[in-house]
Amino acid sequence: QGTLVESGGGLVQPGGSLRLTCAPSASISMFYRVDWYRQAPGKQREEIAGITRESVTHYSDSVKGRFTVSRDPGPNEVYLQMDSLKPEDTAVYYCHTNSWPNIWGQGTQVTVSS
Repeated sequence: QGTLVESGGGLVQPGGSLRLTCAPSASISMFYRVDWYRQAPGKQREEIAGITRESVTHYSDSVKGRFTVSRDPGPNEVYLQMDSLKPEDTAVYYCHTNSWPNIWGQGTQVTVSS
């Protein structure tokens, strides 16, 4: 079993930006796809973005045009660039891959507040 470690969260004002990093314990090249999820207080975890091994991306309507997912096999990381952040983006953010369906990291907290 592997591990997924998310980092880069923090407190940011509305309209600000953050870049999250996902660092799996195995080469990202072995995963067909890596996805980003988030879970806000009192809400279910939702999938918001993902990227395939061929760098094909997808986004939920709630983040399309504001978030960008990318991958870099060099440092073996997957990123989520978040721009134009809104208070409703406040959540714990997780990365996940169906190659390891039962593995979830600790997540990283993102708080958007003035």
